[in-house]
Amino acid sequence: MSPRRDALSFTLLLPALLTGLLTGLAAAAFRGTVEFILAQRGALAAWLAPGFPWSAVLPIGLACALTGLSFYLRRRWAPETSGSGIPQIEGYLQGSAPFAWPRVLTVKFIGGSLALGAGLVAGFEGPTIQMGGALGLMMAGGSASSEERRRLLVAVGAGAGLAAAFNAPLAGVALVKEELQESFNVPPWGYPALFVGCVGATVALRALRGQGAVISLTQFQRVPLASLWMFAVLGIILGVVGYSFNRLLLWSLDRFDRVPSPGRRFLGLGVGALVGLVALLYPPLAGSGENTVIWAFDQQASSFLLLAVFAGRFLLTLICYGSGAIGGIFAPLLALATVLSLALAQHFHAGFPAQLPEPAVMAIAGMGALVAATVQAPLTATLLTIEMTDNYFVILPLLITCVGAGLTANYCGARPIYTALLERQTVASADPPTR
Repeated sequence: MSPRRDALSFTLLLPALLTGLLTGLAAAAFRGTVEFILAQRGALAAWLAPGFPWSAVLPIGLACALTGLSFYLRRRWAPETSGSGIPQIEGYLQGSAPFAWPRVLTVKFIGGSLALGAGLVAGFEGPTIQMGGALGLMMAGGSASSEERRRLLVAVGAGAGLAAAFNAPLAGVALVKEELQESFNVPPWGYPALFVGCVGATVALRALRGQGAVISLTQFQRVPLASLWMFAVLGIILGVVGYSFNRLLLWSLDRFDRVPSPGRRFLGLGVGALVGLVALLYPPLAGSGENTVIWAFDQQASSFLLLAVFAGRFLLTLICYGSGAIGGIFAPLLALATVLSLALAQHFHAGFPAQLPEPAVMAIAGMGALVAATVQAPLTATLLTIEMTDNYFVILPLLITCVGAGLTANYCGARPIYTALLERQTVASADPPTR
């Protein structure tokens, strides 16, 4: 390493640490704000429960108002905050998109809190990744800072954002390496800063929210080797699902982009009303997905009900993301994979009970596999699943399922979803904004 690189690597450690710590604080505050809004909505619904029709009208109206305000803030002040924000980060790292970090940070936090608080099917990780990138750019300083330094700290912030969203520091490092490498290849001397940032974000998050797993599930033991073929089959199935999801997500974006301009102003109200109604009728269908995962494990629902929830959430994910709502797709994908994998596991267990004594373990493998199929980042998917569920003993079936899903989706012709979204962002006109 040259003396210049050595010096640059060392001087990056403090801003990288500060970026990580600030990202962890922002992620904790963001999640806490969303949880507060959801709790107040729940308290209102409980208070109104005996008084139909207000018990239905007001919660739906509140979800409608929250989503409408989120859409207005995004449309009026920061169109680049739509969707997850990961393609926008990649666009900046490529040099093809501007990054006005003050307005992105503000609108992503407020608009994302309103959207997720309304119960939209969207994840925490998209907002925290883009907010982390914004904080990294803030820490890089103004025009006196080199472009190399700014880009690296944005990448550090993005990795820290995923780490803080799922309490998963290694997954944050892997995201930058696997997902952002086409936009920005982290040099070897930049990895200490990346690790410091992801660790700092995780420490800050755990200091404020505790050290438990983001999704507390059963901690499974090693599965029998005789059952590994089932995980390969599960990977193939989820690979097809991931390929279909990518195609349909892009199709949904195209359909919503064709909404006439006057109607687009009321799009947030319509999406909010729909999700508010769905949440009122059957709560597992709405929300980011973490509660749906817990529901699926706790209820031991029939495969028919699980498949129905899968279909409903699949459709709502396409609607929420396609409409331009602020929020990520990792968490919705995890919920989709969970309910589908549990449904399939029931049939595998019925046919081969001795080979699969704990069928629910397939849901852990499925979580990572669907992310691997859509994002085409198997290492990120594997580490993310292990860290956020504290299931370290299922790494072998998890790897088999993730690799199988990724290869199947690739064979079908799937492209990494964020790459496709970035290309779409590059060629799209300024109005409507890309997601």
